[in-house]
Amino acid sequence: MTIHAIVALAAALCCAAHLTVAADGARRPNILWLVGENIDLDLGCYGEKLVRTPNLDRLAAEGMRFTRVFATAPVCAPSRSAFMTGMYQTSTDTHHMRSHRNDAFRLPPGVRPLTHRLRDAGYFTANIKALGEQVVGTGKLDLNFVNEGPIFESDDWNALKSRQPFYAQVNSLEVEYDIYDRKSASKPRVEWVGEREHPQIATQENVRPPPYYPDHPVVRQEWARYLNSISGMDRRIGWVLERLRADGLEDDTVIIFFADNGRLEARGIHWCYDSGLRVPMIIRWPKNFPAPPQYRAGSVNGQVVSVLDLTATTLAIAGVPRVPGMQSRVFLGAQADAPRRYAFSARDRIDETVQRIRSVRDARYRYIRNFVPAQSFVSLNRYKEKCFLVQPLMRELHAQGKLTGPPLALMAPRLPEEELYDTQSDSHEIRNLAKSGQREHREALLRLRAALDVWIAETGDRGQWPEPPAVVAPFEKEMHDWFGTPVWFKPRQ
Repeated sequence: MTIHAIVALAAALCCAAHLTVAADGARRPNILWLVGENIDLDLGCYGEKLVRTPNLDRLAAEGMRFTRVFATAPVCAPSRSAFMTGMYQTSTDTHHMRSHRNDAFRLPPGVRPLTHRLRDAGYFTANIKALGEQVVGTGKLDLNFVNEGPIFESDDWNALKSRQPFYAQVNSLEVEYDIYDRKSASKPRVEWVGEREHPQIATQENVRPPPYYPDHPVVRQEWARYLNSISGMDRRIGWVLERLRADGLEDDTVIIFFADNGRLEARGIHWCYDSGLRVPMIIRWPKNFPAPPQYRAGSVNGQVVSVLDLTATTLAIAGVPRVPGMQSRVFLGAQADAPRRYAFSARDRIDETVQRIRSVRDARYRYIRNFVPAQSFVSLNRYKEKCFLVQPLMRELHAQGKLTGPPLALMAPRLPEEELYDTQSDSHEIRNLAKSGQREHREALLRLRAALDVWIAETGDRGQWPEPPAVVAPFEKEMHDWFGTPVWFKPRQ
């Protein structure tokens, strides 16, 4: 028998026994990322009563639930570009929404997609869309780099069992408006994907939207749709977990559930408040592998974590050391880094809307710096104008003089240059303490302001250099073609 035949036979026997043995002989777990789309801590296990999330609630009861996890961007493409490389999007020039899709851009030297590093370590990589007839994911990438070669090797769940160890993603398709319909761009579709299949627990009558929105049927309807879509997401995640168990993979697979950015609501997604940046995260460790020292099944972890840290932590689970210069930190394992004190986030151009916002969050306070204060909540973003019916509603109510309190404040023509919120006493972040005279608020402001200054300098924040107008112009046209331009909008002079 030739040496090649012997190697082939050994590989076949290894797969038949379902062993997760890496090329260096070390036994390593499979890793499964379940990536939610646009959600905050709106699951039953986090205390939300108007959803039905038994699968994720069970995962949390059997695993570890994290309560202070924050995305690096309040929108998908920059956030995903960060956690798929372990580098802040502001450091790699991937900070603008859906940038570098049609140019020769390459990631900076030494920066590589997570899946490429895992593949080099012997992991099979897959982005799963379906389990037979059951659609469970979108196969979404939405990265601001497209010239690095294939990101995944497969989208076939059936390939996983024979290709261990594997790293797989399932990207949720539930929590998003189905608005991308060229034939009806002027008439937004307000149903949610698969809405009729969802458990209809939240209703217009029983929801309580945040106080920065007016009490209005349209607001309550949107909030109910959002919550019901989370129940639908949980159903599909349940299908994945059931299949993992049926295929005999559960006890060899680390499961990590999290979201790419915060909640799909008008003041959530795109904005650097907790609603736009805070995400759920649940990790369940498999029975066949020793758990890291920080892991306690059934526990709740309140340390500050950046979604960015999933990159280095996933590599550590796979036995792959973090490369020098990677900004992601390891938060689980024998070689874990010291816990974070701060989580940093950034928002830049989204679609045609040019903006630069930077934010830092500790365990209690959030500090926000608005570099373009003239681009406020009322500034035009055609996607949000069509996607979120609350935005044109609030314009109408504002014009009629019917808004008061936080909803009225949200319609201000300019943003404050600085914002500071005590999330412990003000979970909705509606009382800006940046000019408070209280000593504790002043100390928090100075501390977080300095931390953000250091982060901007140390990470080489590229947001200080605006894109040329020629880059932005096609986005303005594209968004007009998709959604139209409101009659009230006055073009920039």
